[in-house]
Amino acid sequence: MIIGVPKEIKNNENRVALTPAGAKELVKRGHTVYVQHTAGEGSGFPDEEYENAGAKILQTIEATYEIAEMIMKVKEPIESEYKLIRENQLLFTYFHFASYEPLTKAMVENKSVCLAYETVEKADRSLPLLIPMSEVAGRMAVQKGANYLEKPLKGRGILLGGVPGVLPAKVLILGGGIVGTQAAWMAAGLGADVTIMDVSLPRMRYLDDVMPANVNTMMSNEYNIREMIKSADLIVGAVLIPGAKAPHLITRDMLKDMKPGTVLVDVAVDQGGCIETCKPTTHENPTFIIDDVVHYCVANMPGAVPYTSTLALTNATLPYAIQLAEKGWKQACNDNAELKLGLNVIQGEIVYKAVADAFDMPYAMVEKYLAD
Repeated sequence: MIIGVPKEIKNNENRVALTPAGAKELVKRGHTVYVQHTAGEGSGFPDEEYENAGAKILQTIEATYEIAEMIMKVKEPIESEYKLIRENQLLFTYFHFASYEPLTKAMVENKSVCLAYETVEKADRSLPLLIPMSEVAGRMAVQKGANYLEKPLKGRGILLGGVPGVLPAKVLILGGGIVGTQAAWMAAGLGADVTIMDVSLPRMRYLDDVMPANVNTMMSNEYNIREMIKSADLIVGAVLIPGAKAPHLITRDMLKDMKPGTVLVDVAVDQGGCIETCKPTTHENPTFIIDDVVHYCVANMPGAVPYTSTLALTNATLPYAIQLAEKGWKQACNDNAELKLGLNVIQGEIVYKAVADAFDMPYAMVEKYLAD
């Protein structure tokens, strides 16, 4: 198969979809890998490393899309890329369709095959291609939140871990999944007073077992959330519904109950956000303030640490990319139920129900395309 790796052009996105090591694994199996010039530089991988691994360098994004049967990316295509995508071309990347209707309609119109990292799902309901970036984003949420609690950045002027004789900051984490767990570890390690809210008792029992003494769990419901936000200094939104839009757990009217300088970090913003007042921001302009509450809503948080993120992502995606390259997307998805669940749009039809439901668009059964 011919695989193309274009340079990411979303604002301040420095990750790349494939490391030189990943390229070498594909090349040694007989596949051809084309990497756009400087695609890996932001992650610390110069063109020479790809060439030494057996990949070929192309000068433009247009040439990369034109030659490839499968495009491997990190972030969803942006508007300038829509016209470059061909009918039946396979795109393997994060899409988060349910949060952005224009992207969904564009991929339907170009009749490409869209296999989304974020909906590849194992039998135990875990999301293997979302986990590595969720781990990064969860840890970064606390790192960034602690920074924006500083007074020069309009925060409360509170040190997350406190000092002897001064109480630490209170951190509230909405969601006890991968993001929430990683955020809790980071906040706890810095000495904060941490509360994780979730709706699953088994998950909270597990977290109670593994977390340090300065982490508590609490049932997530509107009453409890409204009570907890009154004393929280940092609130991390870490709610995920695979492939679907995140629910708003914090609404606009709740901001008035928060202390001035409270910091909100909505990690779910690329799925619509679980905080109503959050809208996607960039690393260039990461925050905004509403009712004296600082909102940090960067949609590609792991892009700020691209070396770590690129290695973690390739570790997870490469085994699936090899299957797609070896067998073609139809056979690979027939053979692997995890990959099959990654299919979101095929040749002009939406085949992932949560995406169709998000925009009240027609839905087709994926089996229609996988039948012999």
